Amino acid sequence: MDVGEYVLSAGRAVLDMVEREWQPLSPGELEQRLDQAVEEILEADLIAKIKTQPPPTIYVQLLQSQAHVQPQVLQTTTTSSPPDEETPEPREPLDTVDSAAVKHIADLLQSSKSRARMAGRARLSLSHTVLLSLTLLTERVSYRSVSRRFHLEKGNIHRIFFSFCERVNMLEETLIRWPAGTEAIETLVPLCSQEKEQQEEEEELQGVPRVLGVLGHTCIPIRLPIGKHDVESTVPEVKRMKKEAHPDSWINLQLVCDCKGRILHCRICKGSDVDRGSALRDKLKQHPELMPSGSCLVARAGYPLTAQILTPYSGSLGPREELFNKMLEEHFHILDQAVANLRARFQRLRYLDIGNYDRARAVVLTACVLHNVFLDMGQVVQGEVEKEEVSTLEGEGEVDDEGLRRRDAISDLLFKSFDSGST
Repeated sequence: MDVGEYVLSAGRAVLDMVEREWQPLSPGELEQRLDQAVEEILEADLIAKIKTQPPPTIYVQLLQSQAHVQPQVLQTTTTSSPPDEETPEPREPLDTVDSAAVKHIADLLQSSKSRARMAGRARLSLSHTVLLSLTLLTERVSYRSVSRRFHLEKGNIHRIFFSFCERVNMLEETLIRWPAGTEAIETLVPLCSQEKEQQEEEEELQGVPRVLGVLGHTCIPIRLPIGKHDVESTVPEVKRMKKEAHPDSWINLQLVCDCKGRILHCRICKGSDVDRGSALRDKLKQHPELMPSGSCLVARAGYPLTAQILTPYSGSLGPREELFNKMLEEHFHILDQAVANLRARFQRLRYLDIGNYDRARAVVLTACVLHNVFLDMGQVVQGEVEKEEVSTLEGEGEVDDEGLRRRDAISDLLFKSFDSGST
């Protein structure tokens, strides 16, 4: 590899960094920024005059855009917040995104530990910050389109959105949590979801666990960082990317969801990270109290088989193994539907045009947290499960002896129960 290729790779990395931190302004955006600077100067001058006047309530006429000039009421009390916390609101009604959801999420952020002011020079109110961010998450729209809709420049929207994601990420421990105590017991469902009579008979069988959640994963495609391209290859980049995807051109989202599709646990990592549940397996072994007595997780083939995580049989199957696999498959549909619902609500997850892993991860985690928020509100977007989304890994993952014994014992009990019930 010659010096020229090294220089080319370095140049691409610099361009990627510049693109993330600075974007050239169009003439319209430049004019808007200048108008905003003038507004800030006039506002600061008016605020300085207001502080010297005694009346508690003063009506202030602020200069705004040419088409939208309206009075604002400024409350001046000893406990009032600094003036730079208020902003000219975007001329966009809240009905593009459910107003109840906007208010609920704004209240969550307001009451959270993170009370820091959102980033961005355009000082939006919290409700409109939530509206702007939900628009970017739930619609496949460009920053330029949102810029026109909210009358803000692209650079500001970029900063406001990622500042919002950072604050939502801080709610992860509160909204994505492993159930414990009574909540965990109420989360359990029978391993077999046949008719009610069969469920009751199964529950009476000793050794047949109930399911706490389903473990699985999905891949979120992202823009490949420029610095990650293979500079040693002489094949054109576009042809190389179409021929063989780089492992870091997607993000792995590993999650556990309950029977209602609520996310109980999530792990977000680079596509080159091939871990399949080993971190969760180790955690459950170190903290057995996380699993209620007589419970388990279920996962597709390729995940570790342990006493806490049950996976289907692979290879040559007999009637007993096929019955066991059929029981597990019913739970896998729950995970597939939860992932489909997540993608259906947050359209941006279909492709993240972000070359920075940390920022892409923040967006994915934000979607997972808000997924639970909408479920708590009773708002569910039913997505369509796509066949390519249902990933089945070849062969079994890591297996331990205790997991093998438990799976065989459960499959024996299920087979005997159904065999006796059919005769």
